[in-house]
Amino acid sequence: MPIGKLVAPAPEDQSPMCQCLSRRVLLALPVSLSLTQNDRPIEPHMRLPNAPADRLTVALTLDACPGGFDERIANALVAARIPATIFITGVWLRQNPNGLAFLLAHRDLFAIENHGEWHTPPVLGVGQMFGIPIAGNLAAIQREVQQGAASIAAATGATPTWYRASTGYYSPSAIPVIQQLGFGIAGYSLNADAGASLPAHSVAHRIAAATSGDVIVAHINQPTRPSGAGVVAGILELQRRSASFVRLDQLATTQLMSA
Repeated sequence: MPIGKLVAPAPEDQSPMCQCLSRRVLLALPVSLSLTQNDRPIEPHMRLPNAPADRLTVALTLDACPGGFDERIANALVAARIPATIFITGVWLRQNPNGLAFLLAHRDLFAIENHGEWHTPPVLGVGQMFGIPIAGNLAAIQREVQQGAASIAAATGATPTWYRASTGYYSPSAIPVIQQLGFGIAGYSLNADAGASLPAHSVAHRIAAATSGDVIVAHINQPTRPSGAGVVAGILELQRRSASFVRLDQLATTQLMSA
């Protein structure tokens, strides 16, 4: 689970484009940053709007950070006809032509959205988050988002409308800049695998415990880690519970609600 606490937005962050974001401030994570207090990264947590209380409805989202292609997850989704939103980096696109071909062969199931060009966290300042160098300034953040979208458009013929940050964290002032580029901020309410670091049974338990309206995040870029098997077990359990799965491209980019 994310480490942090919920805090109220500062008055200067009350713009309409930011009001939909639940702020979880970065407090005790393995990072090394030089920031002002107002720039401390936040983690947007969001849920599906108008999710029915009497029918389990969730959004399954999978991040394709730099790495491989977890065919265990992809094959299970196709076999069970479960739709998902895949957030892809430009790096992953270049590293995984066969994985991309698989996703494009099942466009009825998979929506491809923007995870950035180089998997660079949209965080201001100097330093790293989880060992990943941050963008540093707004111009670099804009390039990361726009180049990621351009790579996806060139590879798929479709322009993404949602963006999810590397690490899931953003500097507050970066969020309206990304939204002004035309992207919804893809938060989540259920972190299933903690960056593909959890054992399979923990991941399966987290996903199986989803409630209606949850936006689930897991990873599809770590085929050798145990967490992928847990993703498969968890989503199949949701299907056994008669869950409905929603893709983010079926929603307007302003529709997700604060968790």
